[in-house]
Amino acid sequence: MAPITERAARPAPDRNLALELVRVTEAAAMATGRWVGRNDPAGALTAAVEAMRAMIGTVEMAGTVVIGDGPDCDTDGEVRLARGELVGEGTGAAYDIAADPVDGITFTTKGLANAVSVLAVAPRGALFDPSACARMDVLVAGREAREHVDLRQPVRDNVQRLAKVRQCHVEDVTVGMLARPHHEERAREVRDAGARIRFLTGGEVTAAIVAASPQTGIDLLIGSGGTAESVIAACAVKCLGGTLQGTPAPADGPELARLQDAGIDAEAVLDVDDLVRGDDVFFVLTGITDGELVRGVRYGPDVATTDSLAMRARSGTVRRMQSDHRLDRLARYSAVDYQ
Repeated sequence: MAPITERAARPAPDRNLALELVRVTEAAAMATGRWVGRNDPAGALTAAVEAMRAMIGTVEMAGTVVIGDGPDCDTDGEVRLARGELVGEGTGAAYDIAADPVDGITFTTKGLANAVSVLAVAPRGALFDPSACARMDVLVAGREAREHVDLRQPVRDNVQRLAKVRQCHVEDVTVGMLARPHHEERAREVRDAGARIRFLTGGEVTAAIVAASPQTGIDLLIGSGGTAESVIAACAVKCLGGTLQGTPAPADGPELARLQDAGIDAEAVLDVDDLVRGDDVFFVLTGITDGELVRGVRYGPDVATTDSLAMRARSGTVRRMQSDHRLDRLARYSAVDYQ
């Protein structure tokens, strides 16, 4: 029998904030679920924001919103989860908060797929400030491809590298992109390279998670999207161990000047570690409508069922949760009206 030896001392398990944060996106999703297909974006967004604000206020942390759904997303004149807003109980560790109570407000109001509620959290000062430039060109891939793709290289080169990594033909590589008119030129480049295309109908965060996750049928995601969404997506991709690369896409001279004032090279390629520093990163998502990653909120007699993802970068753990919520019992103590 082998002698017993003591294992090297390890740090004690610390608090997994993701398990508390998932209650926040569950609350926002359940509050919004009643508005699906009602063509009322103001009502849906108000319900989501109020629920998220009420529930995040119960989490033991000192949070500051650095990415929210502020006045640019406002539909009735009220500022919502705005940049600089303090959230959480106000005790404990200080965190940056990136919140999107409804990622896909149009999908929600029209009853379409892939509307989700999203929250990302990282230590104070860890998240990239997206305010200088509204949009980025982005590339996302999973763990296997992390060292083999480069946003600076032509699509053809990246596709060929992926085929080599996967040990398959170029024709078997699938490139995902959001189904938007401004991606037509990139779609032509993919076809010219000989690869397949899968157009995705969800938002940018959902699409990035699909591309960074194994066995989804998407090998690479390319396109352009919002800088704020790219930062939120980077939190999820970091938890998954994949790669997200982005370069600013200034729309005009003023945006270029803001980048320069912020000390950001407009031609720089920013990776996951530039967009979210460190590994004390949490990401949670709950479905509002059925989609690529999770099912939407389902209602029964006095019960709402939610599907969520909860991720943590430090451990690399990805939890998939299905929860049944007794609405009659929640009504007794919750500040949120789910009825």
